[in-house]
Amino acid sequence: MTRKQKKVLIRILVSAALLAALHFIPVEGFPRFLLYLIPYGIIGYDILLKAGKGILHRQMLDENLLMAIATLGALVLGLTRTGDYAEAVAVMLFYQIGELFQSVALGKSRRSISALMDIRPDYANVEENGQLVRKDPEEIAPGALIIVQPGERVPLDGVVTEGRSSLDTSALTGESVPRDVAPGEEIISGCINLSGVLTVRTTREFGESTVSRVLDLVENASSRKSRSEHFISRFARWYTPAVVLGAVLLFLIPPLFRLVGGLSPDWGEWGYRALTFLVISCPCALVISIPLSFFAGIGGASRAGILVKGSNYLEALSRTDTVVFDKTGTLTRGVFEVTAIHHSPYTEEELLGYAALAECASSHPIAVSIRKAWGKETDRSRVADLQEISGNGVTARVDGKTVAAGNDRLMNQLGIPFVPCRHAGTIVHLAIDGAYAGHIVISDDLKPESAAAVAALRSAGVRRTVMLTGDREAAAREVAEALGIDEVHSGLLPQEKVEKLEALMAGREGQGTLAFVGDGINDAPVLSRADVGIAMGAMGSDAAIEAADLVLMDDNPLKIAKAIRAARRCMAIVYENIVFAIGVKIVCLILGALGIAGLWLAIFADVGVMVLAVLNAIRALLIGKEGS
Repeated sequence: MTRKQKKVLIRILVSAALLAALHFIPVEGFPRFLLYLIPYGIIGYDILLKAGKGILHRQMLDENLLMAIATLGALVLGLTRTGDYAEAVAVMLFYQIGELFQSVALGKSRRSISALMDIRPDYANVEENGQLVRKDPEEIAPGALIIVQPGERVPLDGVVTEGRSSLDTSALTGESVPRDVAPGEEIISGCINLSGVLTVRTTREFGESTVSRVLDLVENASSRKSRSEHFISRFARWYTPAVVLGAVLLFLIPPLFRLVGGLSPDWGEWGYRALTFLVISCPCALVISIPLSFFAGIGGASRAGILVKGSNYLEALSRTDTVVFDKTGTLTRGVFEVTAIHHSPYTEEELLGYAALAECASSHPIAVSIRKAWGKETDRSRVADLQEISGNGVTARVDGKTVAAGNDRLMNQLGIPFVPCRHAGTIVHLAIDGAYAGHIVISDDLKPESAAAVAALRSAGVRRTVMLTGDREAAAREVAEALGIDEVHSGLLPQEKVEKLEALMAGREGQGTLAFVGDGINDAPVLSRADVGIAMGAMGSDAAIEAADLVLMDDNPLKIAKAIRAARRCMAIVYENIVFAIGVKIVCLILGALGIAGLWLAIFADVGVMVLAVLNAIRALLIGKEGS
């Protein structure tokens, strides 16, 4: 418990003890009233102060004012009618017990999420004059060498230059199996080095590193509210004035009718019913439990390596019935290798050399694989007039020769006859000085989890799976058939992906939502356009992660189905709380108006509903453990 919560607990215990003791003190009349004011003031002074401030700031119609009116009214009724003030004190006492319980539950949820904040590194080791010096990670520039010792957290994204080790990535990805790393491999900040000493060359500054992006996403998630939360806000805005008006009418109309009928108005009885009506009407269960459910759901998902940028996206994800995939880096490993060279009058080394030099400025995985296959340093002084043609390829002058490297569309655009390839994989055609020079076949293996991921989506209730790719039709269809994807569209430029996605989304009013999963820079527009954009966070581009609504921290496509199930579980908890809270309120309000429910039953019903709703909301913390 926090210090504030402990103080509230002490006030509750002291007030309860005084209330019990006063029951045995034989004092009547006004002195009895004054004695009961002691436990009432101890337990309720803060509620009365909040109600007073609300009136001063013209924000009076909240639960504090409802409690103040109901309990002060009960004290007045006790003074004028029954001589019993215990109900007033008990109402405030049980209300504070419920508030304390809610505060402790919310603190538990916040601590669960704040545990994620422990991934923030405190320092980075830099070697200076043969000694390791600890520096603030924000002071380390990209390209610097840092040392990560066993047991330390990786402070910045980078590439291992020396050493071998295993990394604990569970805080970021939710996976318990350590990941082995060696020189040349990328590592991300936030992981814990388990064994060997690693020398890492940083690739990003601290503000752009993975750990900073993760913390930023989690910290800002609560600012984006779901439709359910907006509903609760609108509901409370109208509900509270309505019940206050209802209580006033309940106090005035029946007595006036009795007066007209020649009967005693019985103002005390109807005043008591009106106060009971106010206590029952307190909307705490809804106002507290719904945001808490989403807060806990986002926290539970983040612990499983699924970062949700807002509760509105969690709600949209729960209605997903169509999932659209990018291919490269999403369903495939994104690790390309040159597997064949066909129809070339040049030697393999010569053709790869021309292609590698033409692609020397590109960071695309295809270009990287060609340069890797050539195995030599690309001397950019040999290259001039380099031009990238988006979605088609590149043209350049290499050693004075005009080289074009790209897909079928580039060859057609240049008017160069080419030989089609029937092999699976990505095909890069080359033309040198306007003559066809053959093509390079580059293959990309499927991720081992991709087939299981598509099957898991079907079992999670997704009715349609689609793949959009810029790759050629033969390679795209081979992947789609291997994974069991329903529909495939190939040979798409980035803008054509957006057009195709909009066509898929057309006419879907009233149906489920469409989610798009991608990882590349060219996927950013599609991720933004989809109902729900899901980015691969470990190896995905910054643009894709920025544009997405959800980020999967370990690039595992199996997590897509897990995220959908988690979102549906969270929404089920939200709807359970809405129906339960409103249903019990309506029943109890009717009983209170009829005089069947008194203040004691009213406060038990109100606090009981809130406690049960909060307990149900806390279950959302476990949604990251649902499924696999």
